Amino acid sequence: MIYINLFIEFFKTGLFAIGGGLATLPFLHEIADKYDWFTQSELIDMVAVSESTPGPLGVNMAAYAGFNAAGVWGSIVAVTALVSPSMIIILIISRFLKRFGESRIVSGTFKVLRPAAAGLILAAALSIITLTVFNTETRRILPIPLILYAILTTLCFLGEQLHKLPKLRKLRPHPVLFIAVGAVLGIALL
Repeated sequence: MIYINLFIEFFKTGLFAIGGGLATLPFLHEIADKYDWFTQSELIDMVAVSESTPGPLGVNMAAYAGFNAAGVWGSIVAVTALVSPSMIIILIISRFLKRFGESRIVSGTFKVLRPAAAGLILAAALSIITLTVFNTETRRILPIPLILYAILTTLCFLGEQLHKLPKLRKLRPHPVLFIAVGAVLGIALL
């Protein structure tokens, strides 16, 4: 029965989480409330591990949640369920895209999906910030995670600004550097 539940929940997540891995977070919050496969605090760890490992965020999180729920087979079921809707939709669209690619309805649908995806990603980002910066029991701001966010945001902004300066274009830091700095700061401050 757990495999069926895993498949249904992650299939729904894959079907409605338009916009990538972070868009799966609201669905994962719902799954955490509904089942005992992982807790809300483990969800933060799932995001951290998924962000720092190779592969799509949503797939990594599905593998983690599935493994927590039912071991290796649970992981396989969750990942298969998560990617199945995308594969089915891509197969269907690829057959008709050549014929309907210039359609006003198709182009209008894509215009509507862009803000919806942006909204899901924004909701996920706010969810992550809320879980990490606020103490849910006391409803107070935790200063160390807030400082960590400020430092990382500043470093990322400065790193991106280096890219815009012609003389410093070669000095643009690699994204792995930001992951390493984030990991070190996270371990040191938390």
